[in-house]
Amino acid sequence: MARIKIDLPDDFNFSTTIPLRITDLNYGGHVGNDTVLSIVHEARIQFLRSFQYKELDFAGVSLIMSDAALEFKAELFYGDSVIASVAADEFSNIGFDLYYKLEKVVEGKRVIVALAKTGMICFDYDLRKVVRLPFGVQDKMLRAVNSLS
Repeated sequence: MARIKIDLPDDFNFSTTIPLRITDLNYGGHVGNDTVLSIVHEARIQFLRSFQYKELDFAGVSLIMSDAALEFKAELFYGDSVIASVAADEFSNIGFDLYYKLEKVVEGKRVIVALAKTGMICFDYDLRKVVRLPFGVQDKMLRAVNSLS
């Protein structure tokens, strides 16, 4: 069976901690795939806010998700906190990819629990069509990465 393999960028310029709630657990007693995608969404919102952007106001346009991939590495349980690191990469004239590294701390060490990638496309809801990546966005996001290197 072919498996998804997400190749992460070298640098992550943003990290946030997201505590898990009891409602995040599924019938298996651990966090399910739908909740991992919700954690990725929360991390994306916080990442965009760090640049003063929103999904519906991304330098004058909106963002929609064109695709998503998840690669599971370990379980998450109630009481765990997820350290979500986010980086933007693979820019095109209409969008970019966001990469996510989700970790938890076990016995004082960070353990990767999931990797994710979402394709983000610039969209105009009034025109109902894909639009160009706003000028300066790529430089702003890449400059933030390079300043941490």
